[in-house]
Amino acid sequence: MLAMNKFRVLGTAVITIVASVVITSCKDKRSTGWEYAPNMYEHIAYDPDQRNPNFKDGKTAQVPPAGTIPVGFTPFDYPNTKEGYEQASVEVKNALALTEQNLADGKQLFTAFCSPCHGVTGQGDGTVVAHGFQAPPSYSTGQSSRGGAMKDLTDGKIYHTITYGVNNMGSYASQLSPEERWKVVMYVHHLQTL
Repeated sequence: MLAMNKFRVLGTAVITIVASVVITSCKDKRSTGWEYAPNMYEHIAYDPDQRNPNFKDGKTAQVPPAGTIPVGFTPFDYPNTKEGYEQASVEVKNALALTEQNLADGKQLFTAFCSPCHGVTGQGDGTVVAHGFQAPPSYSTGQSSRGGAMKDLTDGKIYHTITYGVNNMGSYASQLSPEERWKVVMYVHHLQTL
């Protein structure tokens, strides 16, 4: 009698489990079953390209208010003009201390970003010259396209040029942070003395 009750309980459990599997498998085939952490799938935030009734223009992606500066961004308030270049020459000074570490960092950054054109020693003999591109002037003996000797370039002039570019050289503002640009400026001053 005891064995018969065990078989009944076991049989009932098996039938219940099989019935549950059959019933749940007949539902939507795309369903993965139980949903864990539904907020990961159904977020309440608006997508940037979605209409948003919370704003007058109905756009979710809004332009930042005038005059705002992104966190961590250092503005460079000198225009990309000859006048801005000359003004930066007089007013802009490197705020980083001339240390062995900063100079070593500047050398590494210069080697990675600048040496393909300017050469490892800043003589304008980079690898792009071998491929037919015009050689940039030497930092120690060349003449700047904006006037004056390359060895006389100031902190502000070098920083302005790295930020905006000049002639065939494009801007490196998106590749080098302001602090990295100042380290490159330090290293360029070292190359001017070679």
